[in-house]
Amino acid sequence: MVVGREAAAAGLVVIGHRGKGMNALGSPDPRLRAVKENSLRSFRAAARVAGVSYVEFDVQVTKDGYPVIFHDDFIFTEQDGEICGRRVTDLRLDEFLSYGPQKDQSKAGKPLFRKLNDGRVLRWDVQSDDALCTLQEALDGVHRRVGFNVELKFDDDVIFEHAKERPIFFSSFQPDAARIIRKLQDRYPVYFLTKGGTQVFADERRNSLEAAVKLCVAGGLRGIVSEARAVLRQQPSAIGRIKEAGLSLLTYGQLNNVPEAVYLQHLMGVDGVIVDLVAEIAAAVSEFAAAAAAAVPVPERDSSSSSMDGGGGVGLLEMTASFFRREVSFLLRLIPELVQ
Repeated sequence: MVVGREAAAAGLVVIGHRGKGMNALGSPDPRLRAVKENSLRSFRAAARVAGVSYVEFDVQVTKDGYPVIFHDDFIFTEQDGEICGRRVTDLRLDEFLSYGPQKDQSKAGKPLFRKLNDGRVLRWDVQSDDALCTLQEALDGVHRRVGFNVELKFDDDVIFEHAKERPIFFSSFQPDAARIIRKLQDRYPVYFLTKGGTQVFADERRNSLEAAVKLCVAGGLRGIVSEARAVLRQQPSAIGRIKEAGLSLLTYGQLNNVPEAVYLQHLMGVDGVIVDLVAEIAAAVSEFAAAAAAAVPVPERDSSSSSMDGGGGVGLLEMTASFFRREVSFLLRLIPELVQ
């Protein structure tokens, strides 16, 4: 699979969401406001975390043709006491870069605000701020050890010119965009992003993991990036179908900030997780990797013995590290809550 070059020892790849994690301005968790998302500072911070193989980000193209890294469709500021927003693709590069902190500290940038899903508009305050950046700056300024998962909203010429030896794969929520990019080039793998039925769309190809599998097989895509809840709801049956089709499976979503949920996905066969709490999840992955490496076979039990597989016949692995013992019993209680 494409994400294997710097994979974690456990075989589960950790991917930093928008660098070292997205900014949830309305969250009480200060970790989600630690570093400005989609910035060089955030990408470099993620690259320094042991066990992190990739960072994920969105790229849009400015009005004058420059690929820039920014997630939201609209960017907001305050002018004459009023909040005003503009579509990123309607801005020239110099206009886009004028928002927020400036690389030239002698200049003041426009105050940067963000509109939340509930309609609130909040000042984009984080503990460690940084300037907005272009795709080329990220390609040139982030250590090549860490790969890039680029969500497609742009012309990919800059990738081909500046990627060099960096591992890269593309992804898109738009079925036709993913297929077109695959047809136009075969240098970098393409993944299809899906909510897997957790949200309903007019395009049926976006509404289930089964539809995602069909799209990937028909279009020659490398794999699927699914909302974690969709995978956990269907559990091994969905992953089995994906693997039988020769596809790899990554997941994203808030559940991927819960170590127990990540561990469960690892047991189920998920190949990688996109996370916000980069250091915490990378450490958890390392912990259960160490537990797996220290596994001690347990003698087979007779049919009267109770076990996770229902009794006798199959020897179990007892992990000597505390992670396995502590978490498995918790996972068995947690599964129904995870998928709500």
